[in-house]
Amino acid sequence: MPEYKDQLGATLTHPDGAVMTYDVLGARHLATNQIPIVLIGGMSSLRCDWDRLANVLMEIRPVLLLDHRGMGDSTYTPQTDEEITIELYARDILELLIHLQWERLAICGFSMGGAIAQQLLLLPYHTSNPTPTHPFEITHVFLAATLASPMRDKRYGLKFFPLPTPRPGGKKRTREERKEIARPTLEGTFDEAWLRDPRNRERFEVLLERMISGRPTKTIVQQARTIRNLAFNAPHSFIPRHTSILVIHGQNDRIVPFSSSQEILSFIPHAESVSVGSKRGQVPNLDFGHQWFEYFGAQVWVDVMEVFMNTESGCGGTQAKL
Repeated sequence: MPEYKDQLGATLTHPDGAVMTYDVLGARHLATNQIPIVLIGGMSSLRCDWDRLANVLMEIRPVLLLDHRGMGDSTYTPQTDEEITIELYARDILELLIHLQWERLAICGFSMGGAIAQQLLLLPYHTSNPTPTHPFEITHVFLAATLASPMRDKRYGLKFFPLPTPRPGGKKRTREERKEIARPTLEGTFDEAWLRDPRNRERFEVLLERMISGRPTKTIVQQARTIRNLAFNAPHSFIPRHTSILVIHGQNDRIVPFSSSQEILSFIPHAESVSVGSKRGQVPNLDFGHQWFEYFGAQVWVDVMEVFMNTESGCGGTQAKL
């Protein structure tokens, strides 16, 4: 029997020379054929951002985390001249999944990561550069706080504020100064109620500390550009009906409008929306912001995923009315 070990900071070199860094957690569950879940982060994200959810998920199934090209520990090509696009990110992940040789897997795409997940599903049907059929089965997809077309409402989007005037003498900003620059951006990913709750202050400071390293402005600017010009090169009608899809979106999302979830459901008629209620696998309400898995406690979201992945009816309850 093969030995299944977690991989932390593992790397894959793509054919063009770019290097992807990834973690496999809970690898022991591969021995019992538990379906792995791939967590695909959004704009400016790093794989460490998933810690609260991943640390619980890894107790019951394998979890794959990754840094996108040009972010965190993942690199550009040696020439660093490639254009970052949703399609490029989807092809990077496809190469990683082929490398891992998993036969079946689930995907959770958050924000920009949800667009990448949709593109991954549509790569075999790409109008100009289709891939061969994936050598693995994607059984379930979670599309969280994401969108399926360019966002035109300027009230939304990840807000990046201009940097203050450079310090005299070219001195580097202190850690605390950089945190204060990043603070408004992070605040925009939550709603006011979450921010006011004193129980969340310590967690907010942890997330803020993470924001000030490993997130190059050059890459984030390119990510923002590709989101503004979002296109999948194939209609959503090609997404296989046998791939179960659950849409997760909070009504208090200040980054991606809640209406984007309705659009996804119209584009993918067999998709479901997360169920509201008090049963296992449901969420208490839809009053949450963009960083959805930072609300309610990680176990609530793990239960949502597990119930959806283990029952034919998906959420197992009355769907939220959109």
